[in-house]
Amino acid sequence: MSDDTPDSLIPYDTIVQEALRAVVGRVLGEIEAGGSELPGAHHFYITFKTHAPGVSIPDSLRERFPDEMTIVLQNKFWDLNVREDGFSVGLSFNQIPAALDIPYSAITQFVDPAVDFGLQFQATVADMAPAPTDPAGNDEEQAEGAPVEGAEDGSNVVTVDFGRKK
Repeated sequence: MSDDTPDSLIPYDTIVQEALRAVVGRVLGEIEAGGSELPGAHHFYITFKTHAPGVSIPDSLRERFPDEMTIVLQNKFWDLNVREDGFSVGLSFNQIPAALDIPYSAITQFVDPAVDFGLQFQATVADMAPAPTDPAGNDEEQAEGAPVEGAEDGSNVVTVDFGRKK
């Protein structure tokens, strides 16, 4: 007998990634339905691929963050519009307003440090080997702590890796 796991004919990794990204949509949808007011100390770090299909951000931000960008939704955001395939939001960068449109498929990380919750998503093959990035520095009051990178500290980070055969 072999210890090798056979290739699945069911795309479990894709199905799970889509379901977890739907969690982000549901959370943002509840915030939008509540008047775009975040309850309590909740705030979100959202990291996304800046060149992913469907991402719309100002050219100056795309130049500054050619691979990934992390935005913070906390106190100073507006026009949150949540759709089935993504969301748009207004943020300020160095006191310059900007409109961002981000499909859920572009998101690589969603973190709510107030409750130590995070989701990390697999990058697609075209997006492999991301460069490390700092938060974009949108004009938010930065909360203490950075996005959670792993679950070694006992936090509630969910990562799913089905391990692809090469």
